[in-house]
Amino acid sequence: MHDIWNPWHGCHRVSEGCAHCYMYFLDERRGRDCSQIHRNRSGFRYPLQRDREGRYKIRSGEQIRVCMSSDFFLEEADPWREEAWDIMRVRRDVKFFLLTKRPERILAVLPADWGEGWDHVALNVSCENQTRAEERIPVLLDLPARHKGVMAAPLLGEVRLAPFLASGQIGQVIAGGENYGGARPCDFDWILRMRVDCERFQVSFCFIETGSYFLKDGRAYRMPRRLQSEMAWKSGMSFAGRPRGFRLVDSWGGELAESDLHIPAFKTRCDRCGSKPICNGCSNCGKC
Repeated sequence: MHDIWNPWHGCHRVSEGCAHCYMYFLDERRGRDCSQIHRNRSGFRYPLQRDREGRYKIRSGEQIRVCMSSDFFLEEADPWREEAWDIMRVRRDVKFFLLTKRPERILAVLPADWGEGWDHVALNVSCENQTRAEERIPVLLDLPARHKGVMAAPLLGEVRLAPFLASGQIGQVIAGGENYGGARPCDFDWILRMRVDCERFQVSFCFIETGSYFLKDGRAYRMPRRLQSEMAWKSGMSFAGRPRGFRLVDSWGGELAESDLHIPAFKTRCDRCGSKPICNGCSNCGKC
């Protein structure tokens, strides 16, 4: 996918949400050991790659999800992380989405010029249940960062976010069910209550997919992959919330105008996709 940057690959399971990790599932199918951490040589400098016309392949204004096949704050990646920060420092015209289950490691490995946070980088924690929310979100709230968010996927139990959203620091919540081997149920009531909490505090909420085992009104549904995102969209649960206020600048530090930013291109089928609010647009990969 054109909106993912994986500078390294591999991870270690640390909590309940990792039990049926999609990367472990996919790596096992490929005959790989996902617990072996390695630097991605071919893709490490992806945000700096250019096309034949000399333009960056990743356009100004796009959002890049970082380390979706690992964890950006994984201890084994310490030798490579400074170079990754350097790449993000160059591409201040791009929004970087960092997601972790290890927020306790963040403060010690932030770049020296981080200050109160970089305007184009969002720190996000993964919270699959209430226990992990109460463990990780307070750590996130104590960190210096201009953009903070919560990823409740796979959602394995009810998570009440109101006490954390009341801080005014959380700008986005993303939720979805579980897929692949041994998928556990996601209850629509959990999604609904999370949406209510987000709407109360005007925090953007995106319900991206039901997962393959979905509960609604006391009934259990086995959802094929092709319908999960559409059913999430059909639920009407996603909510725009207040603007997040990213400040993107060019290589000289000049603030970019809206007219300078990438305009996502969507196919007709994208209009019924739960992930559309957080998507860079169709890359014509042919996987839909």
